Amino acid sequence: MRRRQLCQSIALGLVTGPIINAGITQQAKGALSDTRITRIRIYNPTGTNGLSDWINLSEILVSIETDSGLVGVGQGGTRDLHEDIAGLLIGEDPFRIEYLWSKLYRNKFYPPGREKLHAMGALDCALWDLKAKALDVPVYELLGGLTRDHVECYQSFGTLNVDNARDSARSVMDAGFRAVRYHGVDYDENGKFNARQAVDQTYRVAEQMRLGVGDDGDWILDAHTRFNLSDITRLCKLLEPLNPFFVEDPVRSITDTTQFERLRNQTTVPLAAGEQFGEIMDGIRPLVETNLVDWMRASMPNVGGITPFMKIAALCNAHNVGVVPHFTAPMATAAVSHCLFATSGPIINEMNRGGLPDYMNESYTLVDGKLWPNDRPGIGASFHEDQVNLISEIDEARTEGLYQGEPYVRPDGSYIYL
Repeated sequence: MRRRQLCQSIALGLVTGPIINAGITQQAKGALSDTRITRIRIYNPTGTNGLSDWINLSEILVSIETDSGLVGVGQGGTRDLHEDIAGLLIGEDPFRIEYLWSKLYRNKFYPPGREKLHAMGALDCALWDLKAKALDVPVYELLGGLTRDHVECYQSFGTLNVDNARDSARSVMDAGFRAVRYHGVDYDENGKFNARQAVDQTYRVAEQMRLGVGDDGDWILDAHTRFNLSDITRLCKLLEPLNPFFVEDPVRSITDTTQFERLRNQTTVPLAAGEQFGEIMDGIRPLVETNLVDWMRASMPNVGGITPFMKIAALCNAHNVGVVPHFTAPMATAAVSHCLFATSGPIINEMNRGGLPDYMNESYTLVDGKLWPNDRPGIGASFHEDQVNLISEIDEARTEGLYQGEPYVRPDGSYIYL
């Protein structure tokens, strides 16, 4: 039995006996398979800068190709960011996902910023997609299998007012969603936003939201870091009788644990944060470990992909904090759905799009306001190559350019640099 066939059989449960001396001694040399990454392609489906034209979400697509013919796909980042790091994957074994994530993360003198993590997230997703396709299983099977029948979702709006909030909320409930979200009142006709006045205006809209969703529905306020501590405290106390699902990004600084703690001690309204964060150490850990939030808004590819997302989900589960990913581009949504299917803690997912864009062939399955699992291999998403623009190809290992860090590893072969 060839090595790759054996690994596939083990993963699928077809080999139950001991595998000592089973022809995989190459593991001792740091290789789990004979497959190697040969090329990474970058596509821009928008024809512009690769970002959606209303919230700057990246729609850049990536494909990781191998000498065995396997291809994995992901979404996120920018052309420049991918060209900076993708060459580090050329010649590598694509099935060593955790190892490769560490290599991408630690290959420069400075830790990666949130932008680089976005590109890493797309590449990491493509590696998981590729590996699951090699095993002919959905990604959620590699993450521990299904923990739930479906993923509840909520629909997002922008600003609403007292005239349209009730009907808008009712329409979302009628479509089968668990909740509806809005982000308060808009600035005035002069382009000014008066936070103190907005407190009372937002409360009046919230009253209509509660009437719209009814006793069995939920509503969410995104405060968008627009209020100082005194104003958001007053608003949260006003909202308590209306029972919001949570208030998101309530304080001006998303990493200010002192203000979160002061607000936490003065209101019973559930709090959420995290859509602007990157990896687990970028504001997520202190808020979760001290229970200053009830919901963590970590999203993909922002946090760096499936690999770190599952660690964040585990951290949240350990501290009884729910996970609420921010909405994202369609292929990235397909990827995060697999994480949510395999996460046992409380979750809900934000949705903002209607149908899939023309460049997508297949992606997530959204029916009656819920994400449903399917049995397609990988993340279950693909795109039409004839409807996107190929903007870059990387087929050589990166050796030139700026300092990348020495490839130091521990005696056991694990990556250690920085």
